[in-house]
Parts: sequence; structure tokens; C-alpha cells
Amino acid sequence: MAWDLSVDLIQATVQLEQPLADGSRTVGTGFLIEDPTPDGRPRTILVTAAHVFDRMPSVSAKIGYRVQSKEGVWRYDPRTLKIRDGDHPLWIKHPSRDVAAIVVEAPPEFAKAAIPLAWLAQDDTFNKYSLGPGDEMMALGFPRGLSANTAGFPILRSGRVASYPLAPASVFPTFLMDFSVFPGNSGGPVFMAEGARRRPGSTESQEVQFVAGMLTQQVELSGERLEIGIVTHAKYIREAVALLDKPSGPPLIQAAPAKLPSTAAAQDVVAVQAVAAPGFNR
Repeated sequence: MAWDLSVDLIQATVQLEQPLADGSRTVGTGFLIEDPTPDGRPRTILVTAAHVFDRMPSVSAKIGYRVQSKEGVWRYDPRTLKIRDGDHPLWIKHPSRDVAAIVVEAPPEFAKAAIPLAWLAQDDTFNKYSLGPGDEMMALGFPRGLSANTAGFPILRSGRVASYPLAPASVFPTFLMDFSVFPGNSGGPVFMAEGARRRPGSTESQEVQFVAGMLTQQVELSGERLEIGIVTHAKYIREAVALLDKPSGPPLIQAAPAKLPSTAAAQDVVAVQAVAAPGFNR
């Protein structure tokens, strides 16, 4: 494989958290995208589910950067991320979907981990690779505030596409994945990284690596979690990022829920004491 999307996305994915007055904390997942400004200046953008920021009442949150020593040892190095100026949100929200984007000043060594915007799926990506129900995708996140290790890396899990059809995104803005969703998963990238998939109408194989979307909700019925995640198409991440370059700024409109019998956004509130570094048992 020429490149490994799984490793690249692990490095670009960060935990977002804010302690609350009752000793619990709001936790979510985000990932960094490299998208230069219209005049070509480098720019790093954090994307996450809009409801993650909506449920953080204070002006600042923590973004879980990681740094590597000269000896190659990783350590968790969270930094303060200002998300409000008084009551005014500093992030932009997609006008119809649960997606938010904010420009961040990441440490230079971490800004390099941001993935190119071009890695996000386009409108025709699913049809191009003949993807559909049963195909396996992967997801990164911090379920219930847990990380993979003390360095703060996200946990990688997988699930199968559980709905049909997947495209066009303008008609089907979300799709389902057979995947248990927990508080802390919201905003994490969902992606496909297959090293060898047969080309449609051919005996030849091809690499299939792209970010399919963002985990934003879970499916519930009568208060029961059905262990099904709702993924918002990457198209709407692209649109949210594009709003950053609108001169007057985007309208701050609450994202509409997916049209399913019963859904719920992950609550993203973890009832444990906030600590300075993520461990296995946060």
C-alpha cells in the first residue's frame, strides 16, 4: 500500500473535553483537516459533531494533542482551545447537518498530522467503488472518554454498512453502520481502508481509502440503544469547511436529525472526574 489511511487518521484524531461543574465532563472526538486559505496560506481545521460544542458551556475546551520525544516516546499534551467569545460561538455549524468546523492553531509538529481535504469522499465515491450494505468501515473515537493508551491515541473499531442506498448524499445524507456508539464517539471519522478491492467490471484490484463521513448519532427505540451508529456523509464536512471562507459567516442553525424512526445524539457526558491525561480507565 502506498499509504495507510488508518495510521494517518489515528494521528489526526483528537479528544475534545470540557469539565462540568458537577464533576463530570463532556467528551467528544474530532479530527484535523489541512485546507489552505483562498490565498494559499496554510490552515488547520478541526471538525467534529456540532452537538459536541453545543454541549460545552464554557468558553474553552481541551484538545488532546500528542507529542513525540526525540527518543520516540509519545505523551499526551492537551492544549486549551477557545470555542466561544463570550456567548458567541467561534465554530461554524453546517446549516442542516450535525457538523462543526473551527480553525485551530495546532503545534507545528501536530499540524503535520492533519489530513488533506481531498481524502474526504466526494458525491460519487460510493458509486465509483460499488460500495453498499455489508462493506466494512472503521471508526475512531474515545468511547466514554477512553483512549487506547496513556498517550491519548483514539480507539479504532469497525462495523459494517447497515443501510441501502448510500448515494446520492443529497438524498441520503446519512447512512447506518452496525457499530455500538457511546458518549465520546461523536465527531469521530468513519473511513474505509481496503488494500485490495476488485474494480467494478474488472478482475483487477485497487486500493480503496477515503473518509466516508463522521459519526454523529446512535439509533434508539423506546429508550433502548440498538447498537447502530448514524454516519453523516463527508459531503457535509466539506460544505462546513467551505463555510469558513464565507465573508459574512454561516448561519448558526441547529442541525436537523436524521429521518429515522427514533434517533438520539450521543450524550457525550462522561460521569467521571476530569483528569490531566487520558488513561485506559478514564
